[in-house]
Parts: sequence; structure tokens; C-alpha cells
Amino acid sequence: MKKTAILTTVICSLLTAVSCSKDELDLQNPNALTTDQYWTTPDDAEKGVNSIYAMFYKDGLWARWLYFRLDLTSDEGFSKSPWVELADWTRFSYINYNFWEGNTVTWRDSYKAIFRANQVLAYVPEIEFSNAERKEQILGEARFFRALHYYYLGVLWENVPLVLEPSEPNDLPEQRTKEEVFAQVEKDLNEAFGALPPTWDASQTGRPTKGAVKAMLGKLYMQQHRWEEAKTALEYLVTGEGAIYSLVDNYEDNFTHLNENNAESVFEIQYGDQRKGGTGESADASVSTTRAQFFAPRGIGWSDGQARFWLVDAFKQEENTNGGIDERLRYTLFYPGLHEDFGDKVYGKDWEWDEDEAWFRKYQRDYYRENEDYFSEVNYRLIRYADILLRYAEVLNELGMTSDAYQYVDMVRERADMPPLAEAYPAIGNNREAFLNRLKTERVLELCGESMRWEDLKRWGDLDEQASVDEIAQRDPDFGNFDVGRDIRMPIPQVEVENNPNLEQNPGY
Repeated sequence: MKKTAILTTVICSLLTAVSCSKDELDLQNPNALTTDQYWTTPDDAEKGVNSIYAMFYKDGLWARWLYFRLDLTSDEGFSKSPWVELADWTRFSYINYNFWEGNTVTWRDSYKAIFRANQVLAYVPEIEFSNAERKEQILGEARFFRALHYYYLGVLWENVPLVLEPSEPNDLPEQRTKEEVFAQVEKDLNEAFGALPPTWDASQTGRPTKGAVKAMLGKLYMQQHRWEEAKTALEYLVTGEGAIYSLVDNYEDNFTHLNENNAESVFEIQYGDQRKGGTGESADASVSTTRAQFFAPRGIGWSDGQARFWLVDAFKQEENTNGGIDERLRYTLFYPGLHEDFGDKVYGKDWEWDEDEAWFRKYQRDYYRENEDYFSEVNYRLIRYADILLRYAEVLNELGMTSDAYQYVDMVRERADMPPLAEAYPAIGNNREAFLNRLKTERVLELCGESMRWEDLKRWGDLDEQASVDEIAQRDPDFGNFDVGRDIRMPIPQVEVENNPNLEQNPGY
């Protein structure tokens, strides 16, 4: 199975030597290098930056639990897991703030990734390189990943410590506001842009590019309603120097291992199934994602995550240009009518489900196998061009350029054989609010199950007022538990609050 050099999971053993009270017993462990011993060569720098990529294979991030937060807690998904505490964390029933799988492990792994990025940024500048450009690229990669992880910390918890130097066990970092965290994300991304290339050669596929940086800046500015700056950032990918992306002909190609790192991919997490270990730091640690196992339908996987059935109905509200069902439904969801609608069997079998049940099909492997396991090799498209086009349309609409926004929505719709938006919904016209309301549905149809919806709901302000939350609850009953003003952010793990006097628990908890 082909995968790139990024899959090398490197563990930086940057442990300080342990000393006894007597000098003659001060022995140095040759297997535990100090920072002074390690960060000396360009190869050390390469291994150090690769260790940041290795965090994508950890439980708390994109290997497993982050999907529960971004997909299942939104109105797109839910959990009926028999593990009640796990299911509770997707329906705003937060009892144990230290719940590992729902909260603490994602906090831990986010800061582990940031710690690794901070080491690169602190120590690599002192290393002599014969290739100065590669040195700057390594620093740019570290800045990109520090920004990426702080972005999601800001989206999920908002008020978090901002650690910008290699941390020590006794550090008590101060809590910062979401605005301060996002300001650092912006700074890191802008610095990364100057250091990273527009593209990499094939041997380095999977590393962030200038396009990935501008995409993250666009996301950041949109969350802050800084529409002009978001427009400038996204223009780089749509009409500017970085307009090298395009939509692939086959929508399904965005969710299988058969056409990875294609023209639509702006940033893609590289996964492989060549190692069958756990998700720790051992030499045989997995470089896979377990999403498929946890989200697979009942009888195939754990079925801890399901899709809300209103999504199926949303796909069927409008016919395509051939008078049929939107083909994206076929590759987005499993549901009882899938065989009748498209002729597809689920993992090659007929299934009897309740008529209102659905599961996410994206990133499942039923297209070539009849079971799931913990070792899915399917790359995760964290940023793809279709999302960029819809974001750009949203930005233009917010800036009063609604008539200009249509073409970018139509590009996405055309790939799915859907008629132009103005033809299908002429009543929208240039009404900004009406266009945004339709765009909310367009984003669901294109991006459902791709970990976008939670930040979308926050950006649109749909979680800020009880009236809009009540509307969401009509399609997702879990939002009947949503406490406005509190649940828009997660509780900080209580152990962190208790051990650090500079942290306060988030409001309402």
C-alpha cells in the first residue's frame, strides 16, 4: 500500500537526565538523549518535524475521538453507543469533565502536538544546515501545525493556555481567551506562508503547502467574521497564484484510498495499514485511522456513531438534472433505501435496519471489503477544494457580493449534476439572508460527515440564541440538552483546572 515518507512516526526522546544526590552516581542513560545532545544535525530536525505528523495517528486527534466531537455532536450525527458516558458526550451531558475519550485525551494530544512543534521552533534555528531553504520549510511546517492544533483548541474549548516554548513538567501556563489564541494562530500561519512551497515533489506528499496555509487563514477569519481578510486569503486558492486546485470528476474519489492526494485535496492526512500496533509510542505503532471501525453500521463495526436521518431527506428534496436523486447521497450515507435508490448493497450484504436509521458512508471501506477494523488506510481530506469554493461564496455573500457568489456554488453543484442555484431557487435573488440559508444546506449536501458542521454552526451564530437552537433540536433531539452560553464550548478537563491555579473552568461548568 503506497504511502509517503510522512508515515514515518518519529518519537523525539527529549528527556532530561535523572541525577542522584551523589556525583559519582550521576549516570547518563544512552537511550534517553537530552535536548543538548539531540538537536544538533539536520537529520534531527527532520525527525523532529516528522514527530508532529505522528500525532495524527493518536487517539485524541484524527485517528479516533475528534470525529465524535466534530461530527457526532453537531446536528449531523449522534451516538447510541452502549457505552453511556461516551454517548452522553455527544449530547451535551457532561458529568465527568475528566472523561478520557470525550475530553481529556483530545486536550492531551493537542498539547503533545504543540509541544513537538514548539521543540522544532526552539531548537532547529540553532542547527547548521547546508540547505537553508529546507531549514525554513521545517520551521514553516512546525508553525502550520501549531496553528492547526491551536485552531481546533480555540473552536472546541476557546479559553486555553497558550504555550509557545518547550514546556517543563512543573509549568503552569496562563489561560488565554479565544481571541488571543486565534491571534497566535494567525501569526503562525502568516509566518508559515512565507516558508512553505506552493507544492512538494511526490516523495514529500502530505506536507502543508501555501494553499493549505491560506485555507486555514480563510477558516480562521471566517470564524471571526473578518470577511474582507477571509476573501483575500481564499482568493489565493480560487483566483490567485495558488489557484492550482480543481474538483475531481468522481465525487467518491475524495473518500477512498484509490485516488488520494488528487487535484481537489488542499491538505490531506496520510494514513496507512502497514503496521498493526496500537496508538502509543512503540515502534510498531499504527499509522491508521480507526474512524471506519467506530462509525461502521451495526453488524460491521462498533456503530458508536450514526448519522441523523434528516440528512437523507435533505438529499431528496431536489432532483438532479436527470430527474434522479443527488448522487452524493450514494457516497455519503448508508440508509435502508440505499439498495432501492442506487442498487448498492452495504458491505456486499442486505441489511434490515429501522426505516429512520443512517450511518456515514464517507471513509468506510465497503467499496472493496466486507468488514472493518482498526487499521483503515484511507487518507482523511482535512481541507478540500469544494469546501474552499463554498466558503468563498459565503464570504462574497457576507460582503454584499451575492450575485458574484453564485458561480462558486454552481461549480460544486455541477459536479453532482445539480442545476444552477439561480435556476433551482430563483426566489433567492440577491437576498443575503436567503442565500446564506440555502448555502447552509449546500454545505451539508457536499460536506456532510467531514467534520465541518460544528464550526459552521458556531460561525453562523446558530448556537447563540435559544430560538435557533430550538430549530436545530427539531432535526436533532440532542440539542434539547444544549445550554446556550455554556455548551458552545467544552469543559476544560477538571484535572487541568485543579493542577494549574492559572486556569479557570469555562463559564457555566
